[in-house]
Amino acid sequence: MNLLSKKVTMQQIADHLGVSKFVVSKALSGKGGVSTAAKERVLEAAAQLGYFTQQNGGRLRSKKEDKAAKPSAPRQSVLVLMPNVRYQTMDSTYWGKIIDGISAGLADDQYGMVILSEQNVDNLRRVLNLDGILGIIGVGVVTSAILLEIHRLGLPMVLVDHEDALIPADTLFLNNIDSMNRLTRHLIAIGHRRLQFIGSVGFSRSFQDRFQGYRAAIEEAGLTLGDEPQGYLELDGLDHYEDQLAPWLQKKREEGELPTALVCANDSIAIGALIALHQLGIDVPQHVSVTGFDNIEDSAWTTPPLTTVHVPKEALGRRAVRQLMDRIQAGNEPYEKLLLAGEIVYRGSIQEGEAAGERGTAR
Repeated sequence: MNLLSKKVTMQQIADHLGVSKFVVSKALSGKGGVSTAAKERVLEAAAQLGYFTQQNGGRLRSKKEDKAAKPSAPRQSVLVLMPNVRYQTMDSTYWGKIIDGISAGLADDQYGMVILSEQNVDNLRRVLNLDGILGIIGVGVVTSAILLEIHRLGLPMVLVDHEDALIPADTLFLNNIDSMNRLTRHLIAIGHRRLQFIGSVGFSRSFQDRFQGYRAAIEEAGLTLGDEPQGYLELDGLDHYEDQLAPWLQKKREEGELPTALVCANDSIAIGALIALHQLGIDVPQHVSVTGFDNIEDSAWTTPPLTTVHVPKEALGRRAVRQLMDRIQAGNEPYEKLLLAGEIVYRGSIQEGEAAGERGTAR
């Protein structure tokens, strides 16, 4: 039987998993009563069977309430949900700019903004006043449990720089794959043959896409991804990258395998690389070129200034607001994944690689 051709019910999910309807109901309600493992199995099965993508799937709102959610109704604020983690705050030179864009976009439409950095489902229920919330914009990584609760409540939702395989929603990203691909191809064009991607690909969807763009350019040129088994150098933590990179760079120098270009997943990693290289007396860009991604404010003030990809952070925020308003009007129209273009910012941290002299300059 093709479950996607009909309304998917809790009983069908239960039959598919071989559990009771009670277990499925508890898992989808988000109110507890089942183990974490059982809940994850139910959510995964529900997503696979199309439970969340069908009209009003798992939602509590009635059609009358959906109609009341239009901008013309007295719902005057948008909830901006940010993870409760120290690297992702309003003070961040990356995330803070996105929030600025959201604030400006809402102000243009005369809507208010409520910021919540909370990842506890029970607390989320307590603070949410549905009569005052027009919709939700999630900024960065938001847990599946929170997203499920938002979906269950029937609130329109847009996610910025994040997506969840279980919960359908409109998403907004920079075109990370294309931007990193163009940056890597430029490095190859100016003579670099020993490149290394630096950054933990599992950290975020953006890092995964940036590595994918890098890998495509490397493979197209017939080069190797680097000396690391997985093709990228994985880092621990969210700061003090120079402490991890310095021993690795020293080892590569001693082995005579120092890359000529370090392609970093973001500017913070690239700045750590610049510090580590300076500590080791390795000149940038004469011996090693370094690139970043995001174009945070500090990237223009490093020594040398950092070549990077500019992410239009405020534009991402403004576009998220517009997408939320479009979603409110669109109702059950297909969800969209939007990609904004990035722009390479060429600065002093790169120069021609060793292969450039073999065939002349290629700029």
